[in-house]
Amino acid sequence: MDSMQPDIRSFVAVGDSFTEGMSDLRPDGGYRGWADLLAERLASRTEGFRYANLAVRGKLIGQIVQEQVPAAAAMRADLVTLVGGLNDLLRPRYDLGRVRDRLEEAVETLAPSCGTLVLMRSPGRRGPVLERYRPRMEALFGILDELAARHGAVVADLYTSQALSDPRLWAEDRLHLTAEGHRRVAEAVWQTLGRAPEWDWTAPLPLVPPPGWMQRRRADLRFARMHLLPWIGRRLAGRSSGDGRPCKRPELLPWPVPGAGRAAAAGGQAPPADLEAAG
Repeated sequence: MDSMQPDIRSFVAVGDSFTEGMSDLRPDGGYRGWADLLAERLASRTEGFRYANLAVRGKLIGQIVQEQVPAAAAMRADLVTLVGGLNDLLRPRYDLGRVRDRLEEAVETLAPSCGTLVLMRSPGRRGPVLERYRPRMEALFGILDELAARHGAVVADLYTSQALSDPRLWAEDRLHLTAEGHRRVAEAVWQTLGRAPEWDWTAPLPLVPPPGWMQRRRADLRFARMHLLPWIGRRLAGRSSGDGRPCKRPELLPWPVPGAGRAAAAGGQAPPADLEAAG
């Protein structure tokens, strides 16, 4: 299948914390994430490959359109990914019409300026929060499907994956994927681009006994203290985790070809089988 696909010599990622790579921590304290993993794999196959990641955590779709989309369009990349709108969805005053207008503006700008535009039906962590916001998410994904069909973009469907909804693939903050979750997303986007599958990113995690009641309550209390209350505080103060933060990789520059070990981490192995039950 790969031999029938055009080379991807440049890649620009646009979005929020999901594309920035939270919560796939590197040893130096920075974030890696699915976009970096995809860039590593493309770099290992294409000489002179270049990559930019304009994503900033906490950004709303209007901010993405204003701050990232014009820069991404000007880079004229072979591949652009756009993920946005979920931070808007979590706000109490959610305006689907406004989100639709901003997404349409983004797609209309990016689609003609790049070789391939990828949109995403984002994954959701199984649990009460997903059920509460499911109608909003599905309405948002319907808009993405319509825009993709109209503008020749492609859609990576992460939302319907049972594996990616497994709480064990989500970080302690319950909003961002773990390293293994990002690894699966990188493979999903790779396959969405028509590349030959390297492993089954939809494979379910091994069955393990669920955590006990006390373990779940301790995890809930830690989540509320460490993540939920600070998030509520930022909302009440009108602040965002991305305020004043520069984008991850602002220029379209060469990306180093990964060594054998890093290439394997980008998706050349089957998923690990020793994940424990989530708290």
